[in-house]
Amino acid sequence: MSVSYSFPANFVWGAATSAYQIEGSPLADGAGPSIWQRFAHTPGMMANGDTGDIACDHYRRFKDDVQLMRALGLQSYRFSIAWARVLPDGTGRINQQGLDFYSRLVDELLEHGIEPNATLFHWDLPAALDDRGGWLNRDIAHWFAEYAGVLFKALDGRVKRWSTINEPWVVTDGGYLHGALAPGHRSKYEAPIAAHNLMRASGAGIQAYRALGKHEIGVVFNIEPKYPASDSADDLAATRRAHAYMNEQFADPALLGSYPAELKEIFGNAWPDFPDEDFRLTRQKVDFVGINYYTRAVVRHDASAYPLKAAPVRQPNTTQTETGWEVYEQGLIDTLAWFKQRYGDMPLYITENGAAFYDAPVAYTEVVEDPLRVDYLRRHLRALHASIQSGVDVRGYYAWSLLDNLEWSLGFSKRFGLYHVDFATLKRTPKASAKFYAGVIRSNGAALEDRAPGPVLPAKVGTQ
Repeated sequence: MSVSYSFPANFVWGAATSAYQIEGSPLADGAGPSIWQRFAHTPGMMANGDTGDIACDHYRRFKDDVQLMRALGLQSYRFSIAWARVLPDGTGRINQQGLDFYSRLVDELLEHGIEPNATLFHWDLPAALDDRGGWLNRDIAHWFAEYAGVLFKALDGRVKRWSTINEPWVVTDGGYLHGALAPGHRSKYEAPIAAHNLMRASGAGIQAYRALGKHEIGVVFNIEPKYPASDSADDLAATRRAHAYMNEQFADPALLGSYPAELKEIFGNAWPDFPDEDFRLTRQKVDFVGINYYTRAVVRHDASAYPLKAAPVRQPNTTQTETGWEVYEQGLIDTLAWFKQRYGDMPLYITENGAAFYDAPVAYTEVVEDPLRVDYLRRHLRALHASIQSGVDVRGYYAWSLLDNLEWSLGFSKRFGLYHVDFATLKRTPKASAKFYAGVIRSNGAALEDRAPGPVLPAKVGTQ
């Protein structure tokens, strides 16, 4: 008996990117440097010495890229705004040329029937604010609200869906605890402070929107469900710590106005006592929550693992992506069920979901075959459909990513895109996953029922 995979009538189909990963020209037209501009130009921090100086050159080729979105049939495009393009010093003076770029992008999207979905912060803090302490400075909540207000005044109405912060866990874990990402700090004492100020900033940004905006605003969390490697007390406790650290540390203050108790155990004397009024700021009414899902982690106790005393266990006989992530679509179902149980019913969007698999640097055919990515998307979209059928209020899905791009400190070595990018020529070529996803969008999910080929897409765009 076949299963019908039709999605709700108003379900939103989209794809996502972020500014530093695709735009290039990070200092063009009066923009200020970001912490990622600095980090990428610090020797030894980026794979192969890659930088975002050119990236996908979306800053200059955005009209071509909107044509790719149109060919896919996207109903919405989720992008992020580079704070330092708009406010080169992080506060104060507005760089009109930078603001105009996003205005032109939004107009181009709307002209082609694609709804803009704008993220205010996707990791690229202005370097000028980092010089003032960055996420360690409590004033950053006010700086963020000022920046957000500039965008709301300029774009709200044309942009009807906003997100404050994307993946605050990655910002703090990679940027302040382990140093693998910008700004490259390694401090158990700094990480909780940065995490807290990110959520204070998100709350301040939502407050600014309530004063200025008329549509929807939310926040985006990356959720990675944790499963114990065994039923031992040690493994169960380790799993609980890992879950609290990654999945509750940010959603709890935003949605419950508190932190999970495990964080004091994890950080010990590095965990501060935060004033009660801070939680009145972090806990603002959101119109939706974005969930980014990629994989799960199976966890065991490991006394040497800093700071969680918990370590992931690689699962044998499973498909692994190029980033070493297990393909596990059941984790999406479990994540959405947990989120509803803990935080209650609310509108959700899958704001990122995708996989890096090997694609040759050069596209030798009109369509790049990527069967593992097609399989990943099919499996996760079927899982998402099951979650919706079970009563979870998921209203849209954004594939990560529209284009192969700069995968942060991994440089251009990992490809997530629906469109292949030759980084020597910047030529865009559709992958089989793009054709597959276009068929899913066109059929509102019905194409998940079979393995029929998708529609024909433009072979190459953006070769000038």
